[in-house]
Amino acid sequence: MGLFDFFKKKKTNEGQKDEDLAVFTQNMEFNANALVRQFDDENLDFSIGSLHTIDSIIEENTTFYNQADDDTKRKMIVKIGSYIFEVARRNFGGRYFWYDKLDQPILVTGQPEFEMSLLAYDKVKGRFENGSEDNIPFFFDGYVQGVENKKTQMIV
Repeated sequence: MGLFDFFKKKKTNEGQKDEDLAVFTQNMEFNANALVRQFDDENLDFSIGSLHTIDSIIEENTTFYNQADDDTKRKMIVKIGSYIFEVARRNFGGRYFWYDKLDQPILVTGQPEFEMSLLAYDKVKGRFENGSEDNIPFFFDGYVQGVENKKTQMIV
């Protein structure tokens, strides 16, 4: 079973069970921390400012990504995406869910007052494939602005 496969099977309207969400959060933390260990000389401290470093890491590894097989690309997206999610969760709170429509995790912040949602995996993939037009700090700033203004929207 893949890392997040058990969430794909949860299709009830009531949502996921609390214990499933706890495991999901642990998986995100594990993948984010794996990235921190992999780039231990880069000062990845889960601060918003560290996303500039993440953007540089992506830039420096684009050639490797483009030559990698699909499984390696997926692992790169999961690790980097998990780090971005954890920066958001540690700085602004929120809960993880599986977003079936785009087949990836989503972080929802602000409930019940507002619902700011963040999708990081597609953005990481886009940054690898499209270059700097999918800049990670700029993308994340949209999320920060939404949280600060208590908006209900999705940042993709």
